[in-house]
Amino acid sequence: MADVNAEPLVADIEALGEKLAAAKSSITRRFIGQPVVVDLVLSALLCGGHGLLIGLPGLGKTRLVETLSTVMGLDGARVQFTPDLMPADILGSEVLETADDGSRAFRFIEGPIFCQLLMADEINRASPRTQSALLQAMQEKSVTVAGQPHALGKPFHVLATQNPIEQEGTYPLPEAQLDRFLVQIDVPYPDRGTERDILMATTGVAEDEAQAVFTETELLQAQTLLRRMPVGDAVVEAILDLVRACRPEDETAPDPVRAHVGWGPGPRAAQALMLTVRARALLEGRLAPSLDDVVAMAGPVLSHRMALTFAARARGESLQHVIHEVIDSTTKARAAA
Repeated sequence: MADVNAEPLVADIEALGEKLAAAKSSITRRFIGQPVVVDLVLSALLCGGHGLLIGLPGLGKTRLVETLSTVMGLDGARVQFTPDLMPADILGSEVLETADDGSRAFRFIEGPIFCQLLMADEINRASPRTQSALLQAMQEKSVTVAGQPHALGKPFHVLATQNPIEQEGTYPLPEAQLDRFLVQIDVPYPDRGTERDILMATTGVAEDEAQAVFTETELLQAQTLLRRMPVGDAVVEAILDLVRACRPEDETAPDPVRAHVGWGPGPRAAQALMLTVRARALLEGRLAPSLDDVVAMAGPVLSHRMALTFAARARGESLQHVIHEVIDSTTKARAAA
């Protein structure tokens, strides 16, 4: 039976696609080039999730997050993570106040986490205790201080950054906490042409400014619309094939996974793929995701939800190579079926 709401849904998706194109145009006025990075960050917001940006200093990660908060109409905050940062520095704390009449009462002072877009700069520099406080808030969308729950804003997103090289004085995120991030976004060096554009745009007297395209209400509506977007059976089966084949104990796992992977992704990875393939289709102006979207989003969704064995790391194997092998294997299996 045909969906009686098909025509309004198509119109809404097309309108959102146009708005997203305007948002990308506004973002690239200040964050030049790197279209894949921009699309992945926007995908995280459209899916209602969080992103982990991996890149060296000076590649524009902070600039991107600041620009994103402007374009998406979100109240943004930034926290520089350091080893002495305490959970109360992020969540907030209760203070004892004395009124004019001499009475005393506790008052909760909100921390920087009470925003809509939080940039957690160099998250792996904070202690595990502080990391856990933040990541619990990411999952539950609320914090508990002195036994009292406090709901976070809506929408609420965390974009955390991490330096992939410097390891001294850092506390790597445990696997269970990495799983809280919808996608891992690798920020590479710009190519020569992009770097030239950056030089010309940022070393003059004035710079282009990003303009607001979304409001917080419109972003929440976009997140709801994304979940209404249809996904074909072929795409659903491709997601299941891919995620299950990345688990070394699964009967469908190819030889590279069995040989090199210590543990694979859980059901949350499949959920993340279902959402992000829709977001990629929206960002490209399409009405439904395709198998190409599954291939494109596999790396960002799976790479931080898997781990190589010690022997594989010693041999110089990479998760990206293993994921590509799994994609090739599952693609050939579907073609032969």
